[in-house]
Amino acid sequence: MTALSSTVSPTPSSSVADPVCLRRPALRALCLRARLARSILAQVAQRVPVDVVMPDGTLLGGGRRCADRPALEVVHPGALFERLAHHPKIGIGEAYMAGDWRAADGTDLAELLVPFAERMTTAVPKGWLRLRGVVDRRIPRIQENSLLGSRRNIEAHYDLSNDLFAAFLDETMTYSSAMFDEDQPLRTQSLEQAQLRKVNAILDLAKVGQDTRLLEIGTGWGTLALEAARRGATVTSVTLSREQAALARERVAAAGYADTVDIRIQDYREVEGVYDAVVSVEMIEAVGEEYWETYFHAIDERLAPGGIAAVQAILMSHERLLATKHSYGWIQKHIFPGGLIPSLQAMSETTDAATSLRMTAVEPFGADYAETLRRWRETFLARWPEVQALGFDETFRRKWEFYLAYCEAGFATGYLDVAQVRFERFEREDAAPAAA
Repeated sequence: MTALSSTVSPTPSSSVADPVCLRRPALRALCLRARLARSILAQVAQRVPVDVVMPDGTLLGGGRRCADRPALEVVHPGALFERLAHHPKIGIGEAYMAGDWRAADGTDLAELLVPFAERMTTAVPKGWLRLRGVVDRRIPRIQENSLLGSRRNIEAHYDLSNDLFAAFLDETMTYSSAMFDEDQPLRTQSLEQAQLRKVNAILDLAKVGQDTRLLEIGTGWGTLALEAARRGATVTSVTLSREQAALARERVAAAGYADTVDIRIQDYREVEGVYDAVVSVEMIEAVGEEYWETYFHAIDERLAPGGIAAVQAILMSHERLLATKHSYGWIQKHIFPGGLIPSLQAMSETTDAATSLRMTAVEPFGADYAETLRRWRETFLARWPEVQALGFDETFRRKWEFYLAYCEAGFATGYLDVAQVRFERFEREDAAPAAA
C-alpha cells in the first residue's frame, strides 16, 4: 500500500473573489458556483447548531461563538467552497481529507457531525434541494458488482493491509458491529467480549450447533468460522479478499480446526452444496441493489429443508434508500466502492418476491455500532504512528478518521441502524409468520 491510493482529486484553490478568476470565462462559472456553495453552507449553518468559524474568527452566516456548541474551523475557504461547488456530497469529505476544514480544539469530529446527521433531511433549505438532480452523480458502472467487479471492489478496501486492520481492531479481528450487554456498564466491557457476544448471537439465531453444516458468506478474518467450529459445526466460508483468506486460514490452523473449516476465495454466486444454516455478517452492503435478488436466491438455493439463514445488515430507512440509491457519495468513492446500504423493507420485499425465504426475526442494535466505531477511531488515531509506518500518508489518516466519525454519527443519531435478521424457508403458497 502506498500513499498514492489516498490522494484527493485536485481542485483549484483560487479565492472565490479572485479577480483573475472572474476574467476567465472557464473559471467564472466555477467562481459563481463556489459563491453559491458558500451561500448554501451559510444557510445550513443557521439551521444546524454548529459554529462554522472562518479563518478570521468570524462565523459563517453571522452571529457569535457559543461555548457549548461544536465548532467547525474553515482552514482554506476558497478550496472548501470550490470542492462543495464541484460535488457537494463528495466535496465535504474530500475537503476534510485535504485539510480544508477541521474540528475546532475541544470538539470531537463525530460530535461535530452528529447535528448534521440529525438534520440530514432538513439542513439544506427545500429550495436548494430542487437542484439535487443537477449536482448528484450516478454511481460509475465500473463499480457494478459483477463477478469481476465484486472482486475489484472488495480488494480496494479489504486487501489494503491485514496489519492496518490489526492496528485498530480488537483481538478477534472482527470488522463489523459489536454487541454490548445492555445490563452492564459500557466501560466494563471490552470490545473483544462484545464482538464474541455478537458472533454467538447470530450463530444462535441460525441455530448453529453440533454437526451443523454452515455456509458463511463473507469470511472476515475467520472469527465466526472458528466460533462455529467450536460448537461442533462444519464450516464452509467464502470471501473475495485474499488478504483476509490468508490470515483466516492461519488462525483456523493455529486453533486446530483445519479439518472442519474450509476457507475459500470464492464468490457467493459460485458456491454449490447444501447447508443447514447460512450466516452472512455485513456483507449484503457490498452486493449492490441489482444483485440483492441474486444474493438471497443463492442463500435460498443453498439451504437444506428446514434450514435457517441469519444476516447481519447495516440499514437505512426505506425513504432514504429510495432518495439516495442512485447517487454517488463520498463513501462509495473513497471507502466502499460498489456499496449500498439496504432497508429492512427492501430486504423483505426482495425475499418475498424472488425466494422462499421469509423474514422471521429482527434484532436491531444500532447504538452498539456507534460505540464500536468510537472505539475503532480512538484506537486508530492512538496507533497512527504504526499505521503510518506501513506506508499510509496523512491524507489517508484524515480519510479514515472522517469515515469512522461520519459513520459513528449516523448510528448515534439513528440515521443508520444495524440488525441481525433471521430468514426461514417457506413454500411459496404458505403464509410466512411476521418478523418478531
